[in-house]
Amino acid sequence: MKKFWVLFSLFILPLVFYIFLSKGIYKYSNLPILTEDVIDIKELSSVESNSFSKKLSIVCFLGSNINEAKASLFNLNQTVYKRYYLKPLFQMVAILPEGMESEYKEVISELSAFTDIKNWHFIYATNENIHKLFKSFKTPYNLDKNLYSENAYIIDMELRLRGRKDDEDTEGGKLYGYNMRSVSTLKNKLKDDINIIYYQLKKSKEKQQRRKREI
Repeated sequence: MKKFWVLFSLFILPLVFYIFLSKGIYKYSNLPILTEDVIDIKELSSVESNSFSKKLSIVCFLGSNINEAKASLFNLNQTVYKRYYLKPLFQMVAILPEGMESEYKEVISELSAFTDIKNWHFIYATNENIHKLFKSFKTPYNLDKNLYSENAYIIDMELRLRGRKDDEDTEGGKLYGYNMRSVSTLKNKLKDDINIIYYQLKKSKEKQQRRKREI
């Protein structure tokens, strides 16, 4: 029996640990692409200078109901934005209906009172263009009558919607967006998935550097 436990500790345990570790690394290094060719926000307005291209964007559709929008905005800001706003490429994009500029001015002022909002971008667009952008995400969700979505979405540097294909809390496993009303979802899912993308970027950069050294 003693011999068995010696062999177990020397060979079996390291093997089990390696399998567990390799699965964890694989999962951590891959965040699925759910939609390609998302419309760029610069197409929403002829004067709009912001873009999804070459940025890691967290996108929300806040709509015209200020009370509903404010709760989601502050959840997202406190839980996610403050953690990543100094990271390279990171930006937060809020899509808002045209005509709501004065209503949102006060909300944005409240936000800026305790947050550096330099990487928050508030984009005003027509109802038609908001629907057009949202439909390009190709999710099973819909905007409500106020043009609000309860979810935040990850759009990567190549205008692709990223998410999960094996989410245990979602029917069918596909998670297209992250519920802004749920702090636990933002903490345990959205933040984890943002970390995965930054992990991918880091590994990609290291790979490019190795290739340059080899040349």
